[in-house]
Amino acid sequence: MRQVAPSTVRRLSLYLHFLETNSGEGEVTVSSGALGVAGGATSAQVRKDLSFFGSFGRRGVGYAVRDLAEHLRDILGLGRTFRVVLVGAGRLGAALAHSDRERGFAIVGVYDTDAARIGAELDGLAVRDAARLEADLAASPADIGVVGVPAAEAQGVADRLVRSGVRGLLNFAPLLLAVPPDVAVRNVNLTLELDGLAFALRGRSH
Repeated sequence: MRQVAPSTVRRLSLYLHFLETNSGEGEVTVSSGALGVAGGATSAQVRKDLSFFGSFGRRGVGYAVRDLAEHLRDILGLGRTFRVVLVGAGRLGAALAHSDRERGFAIVGVYDTDAARIGAELDGLAVRDAARLEADLAASPADIGVVGVPAAEAQGVADRLVRSGVRGLLNFAPLLLAVPPDVAVRNVNLTLELDGLAFALRGRSH
């Protein structure tokens, strides 16, 4: 398969979220225009994004909501359950632990080094001592590791996860992680997102 731009993947995820919502409301078909609004794209961009993976929809009719949602789940690799471990049980970690599991992401372990947090419960999971991370992953492997620790600790946490066989990292620390080529990393830099909002608001009247 050809290289797919991250922006395209993000739009596909937004299309899927929109389709799942509309399916729950009983909608049968949806137009490329409606999908475009949901994904922040034009109708032409929607058609281009989808044509990258095959032929979907009918001219003048639109897309079958349930069928397209199923195709998008398959394209995004959401046809299975991914086991996720979260390292860092602060406010960010707590928010992630309470996130929904409908997309097939199951948080199976939460870890921290703070004695005040160890033993506390997050969405039914007891926070474990991070010293147990390697042993736990050896006994029960995970697919994705969420790095929710301060920048000074992030690379060390990433190294431990990778050595333990984790091949996907979601990094919330404000630095780029050094990982082997076979490890996928997605960086969520809240500072950059806020900078982007500041730029978008620049010059707007109050």
